[in-house]
Amino acid sequence: MVVAFNVTEDERGGWAVLQVSGELDLVTSPVLRQRVHDAVAEGRRQLVVDLSEVFFCDSSGVGVLIGTRRLLRSCRGRLRLILPARGADDGSHVNRVLGALGVRRLFDIHPDVASATEDEAGPLSA
Repeated sequence: MVVAFNVTEDERGGWAVLQVSGELDLVTSPVLRQRVHDAVAEGRRQLVVDLSEVFFCDSSGVGVLIGTRRLLRSCRGRLRLILPARGADDGSHVNRVLGALGVRRLFDIHPDVASATEDEAGPLSA
């Protein structure tokens, strides 16, 4: 079975949302990297990467996620990942891979687009 890789972009409350589906591996990860760089080049500084439809992720995919985090931090942007506890059939593969590699804690993880794109209302400064 061939799973098509796709990245679509949406906008939600000032956040650019990249929805990724398929397998994130050596062949497809450069596509995601380019989409992230394009979004940042367009001035986007708040990025959500929705990985809920990713069925497989290898080290090159993880490398793109870490590179995305580094890029956004360098331009004072914000990155949030969507990794549902269950998704892509039997639980989020990406979630397990990031946990196994010990890098999950580096990311701001959310279960869905709604929670990833809402900003916590902090106290108003005087």
